[in-house]
Amino acid sequence: MTDFWKFFGNFFVFYFFFQILRQIKMFLTRSEYDRGVNTFSPEGRLFQVEYAMEAVKLGTTTIGIQSKEGIVLVAERRAVSRLLSLDSMKKISKIDKHIVAASAGLIADARTWVDRARTESQDYFFTYGQRIGIGHVTMKVSEIALHFGDDESTIRLGRPFGVAMLFAGVDHTGTALYHLDPSGTYIRCIAKAIGAGGDGAEQALIEHCKECDKKMTLAQAQKVALTTLKQLMEEKISNKNVEIVIIKPEMEDGEMTGKITWLNEEEIGQALIGLE
Repeated sequence: MTDFWKFFGNFFVFYFFFQILRQIKMFLTRSEYDRGVNTFSPEGRLFQVEYAMEAVKLGTTTIGIQSKEGIVLVAERRAVSRLLSLDSMKKISKIDKHIVAASAGLIADARTWVDRARTESQDYFFTYGQRIGIGHVTMKVSEIALHFGDDESTIRLGRPFGVAMLFAGVDHTGTALYHLDPSGTYIRCIAKAIGAGGDGAEQALIEHCKECDKKMTLAQAQKVALTTLKQLMEEKISNKNVEIVIIKPEMEDGEMTGKITWLNEEEIGQALIGLE
C-alpha cells in the first residue's frame, strides 16, 4: 500500500511539472510566431495581422451606407489635443473624380493606401482612357497590404498596415462600396462600419440596412449613419467633429461617373437636427 502511494505521489509530481513545461513551451512558441510577420502558428493564425486588425479598432468610427440614390460616408473626427486643428484631421480622401476612401486606424498607413490608390487610378486612366472601377482600385491597394514578409518584393515591409478602408464611388456597374482590411481581404458591401465603434455599429446596420441599396433614399441612409455614430461617440456629436461625403451617380460625356459632395459645417449642422 505504501508503494502505491509513493508511486501515486511521484506520478502526480511528474504530471505537475509536465504541465508546467507544456505551458512554458506554448508561451515560447507563441512568442516565436509573434515575431514572424509571415509565419503561421500551429492553429493557422498570423498574430501580427490580428494585432493590425486590433489597431484599426483604436481609430475613430467610420460608416458607409449604399442607398438606391447613392452612397453616404460618415466619419468621426477626433483631436487628441486641443492644440490640434480638426480641419487637418481628414478621414475621407478623394481618390479620383468618382472615388473616395474613408479610413480607420493609423493615419500614416492610411495615407500610404490613399497615395497608392491615386497612383493606380491615374495609371489606369492614362493607359486605357477610362476611369478605373471601384473593385479594381481596391484590389490594387490590397496587393501592397500583402507585401510584408515577401522576400521577393522590392518594397518589403516590416509589419502589416494598421488601417482599414472603405472605398466608395460610381463606375460602369453603378454605385459600389468596398471594405479592405489589414489582411488584404476586400469585399463588396451595402453597408459597413470600421473603427472603434465598428462592432456596435454593425449590429445597428444589420437591423436598419436590409436591402438599403434598393429601398433606402440618401436622406434616410444619412440619418441612419449619423444616428448610429451619435450613439457610439464618446464626445457629443457636432458639425465640427463629423465629416460627411455623399456620392451620387451621374452621366458625363455618355459615361457613368460619380458626383462627390463634401458637406460643409452648416449643412452638417442641419443634418444633425432631430437625430434620436
